[in-house]
Amino acid sequence: MTHIGRCLTAKGVKPIVKYQHAFKNTYLYGAFSPIDGDSFIYEIEGTTSEIFYRYIEQLSLHRPDELKIVVIDNAGFHSLKNHTLPSNIKFIRIPPYSPELNPSEKMWAFIKQSYKNKVFDTMSHLKDWLNNFIVKKIHPELVMSITHHPIYMKNIKAHLYSNRLRIPPPQKNAPSDLLI
Repeated sequence: MTHIGRCLTAKGVKPIVKYQHAFKNTYLYGAFSPIDGDSFIYEIEGTTSEIFYRYIEQLSLHRPDELKIVVIDNAGFHSLKNHTLPSNIKFIRIPPYSPELNPSEKMWAFIKQSYKNKVFDTMSHLKDWLNNFIVKKIHPELVMSITHHPIYMKNIKAHLYSNRLRIPPPQKNAPSDLLI
C-alpha cells in the first residue's frame, strides 16, 4: 500500500520508489479547529451515512459543552436526513467541487504529504503509522498554522452569527479571547 507523490531528483534522473499495489483501505474522519487548534480524528473502515453519524455522535461527546461547526461537502454519506444531529453540532455545506473552502482538506493534504512514497506491508502497519503520526505530530499549534486562514475565519464568523445557527453575536464587553 503506497501513496505515490512527487520528489526532488537531479535533472534527467528518474526516481526509484518502492511501490506496492493493494486494494485495502481505511478512512479517517476528522475535525480541526482553526480557532484553538483542537482536533478530533476518528479512524474507521467505510463511508456510509451510518458510519458518518457514529462519527458525529463521537465528535459531539468530545468537549461536549462546545458548539462545533462542521464544514462538509455534498458527499452522499454526509446526508443525515434520517438522523437527528446532536445539539452541539451544526453543519456548513460547501458547494460541489470546492474543497479549498474546507480547512480540514489542508490537514488531510499535510497528512498525505507525510506518508507519500512509503510502503506499508499490511493494513495494520499503515494504521499503526497513522496512529503514531497523529499522536506525535498533530498538535494545536500545527492545526492552527494550517487551518487558521483569514478567509476561513471570516466565513466561520458569518455562519456563527447568521440567523441559520441562531447564535447571538458576542457582547462588546466580552473578553477578547472569546471572539473569533
